[in-house]
Amino acid sequence: MAKESSHRPHRARAAGVHRVVVIVDENSNPFELGCATEVFGLRRPEIGRELYDFRLCSPEPALRMRDGFFTLTGVADLKAADTADTLIVPNRPDVEVPRRPAVLDAVRRAHARGARLIGFCSGAFTLAEAGVLDGRRATAHWQWADAFRARFPAVRLESDVLFVDDGDILTAAGSAAALDLGLHVVRRDHGAEVANSVSRRLVFAAHRDGGQRQFVERPIPDVPDESLAPVLSWAQERLDSPLTIADLATRAAVSPATLHRRFRTQLGTTPLVWLTGERLALACRLIERGESRFEVVARRSGLGTATHLRTLMRRETGITPSAYRRRFGPEVK
Repeated sequence: MAKESSHRPHRARAAGVHRVVVIVDENSNPFELGCATEVFGLRRPEIGRELYDFRLCSPEPALRMRDGFFTLTGVADLKAADTADTLIVPNRPDVEVPRRPAVLDAVRRAHARGARLIGFCSGAFTLAEAGVLDGRRATAHWQWADAFRARFPAVRLESDVLFVDDGDILTAAGSAAALDLGLHVVRRDHGAEVANSVSRRLVFAAHRDGGQRQFVERPIPDVPDESLAPVLSWAQERLDSPLTIADLATRAAVSPATLHRRFRTQLGTTPLVWLTGERLALACRLIERGESRFEVVARRSGLGTATHLRTLMRRETGITPSAYRRRFGPEVK
């Protein structure tokens, strides 16, 4: 089989730019590798600055990717993992096969020096095998939940969510959830406006909360539900209005119960959680664009009062509006 390299020549690291390193191992899944590259590895001239310094590394000069579809060559060796600010660990479908000791040692060293660790899909198995998840929250694909709990009982597995952010260790459930977690990391590092720009380029939903349910096997209805896209777009244009669930249901020409069911089926969340998330995202964008009056931010985003804004921001982002402004406001860019 011809060897193909998916790694472009490494460009010089800009001063102060956060370095993301992905470990690729034998039989790794190319989809998650592609997600990491798309989110963290591309130049973004539309933003006007480099967000991340991105590298791939592996324990061997040439690696066969999942099912031997292609061979990856031309990447750095595992020493590159020791330079990572964020280390994305390898994932693969054969979760019962132990990871290489050299890979596990690289993960342990990164954790010991305070690097952020990310596991996509079965990457949670790599983190758990390295021993860094004991007593911590994590998620993995629902299909492997029972096997994970049996092997790693000390890990607090949350098997019915898209991703888990446990501070310095983050895990995503299925393959597509890697994009959700990647955008969550961009939002955490650079703010909602930049994350929205990245998501637009990906043509992907800008924000799906990590607490949303994974999509599990269920019977396909005889008559599929209609798309929620029209009512979502309508609501996003009116976030400053006192919208209620009844308003959304009326716009969709269905009962509130039917609307709730469609949200659960199509988005994995409830109308209220979705609406609150959209309003909070708008509030973040207003702060990033320079609005310093939190009463105005709360009113324009439909959150009502500055007190409610502070409560939600602290709960959802871990910081206050003032801290968010200092970190992501125009005066720091």
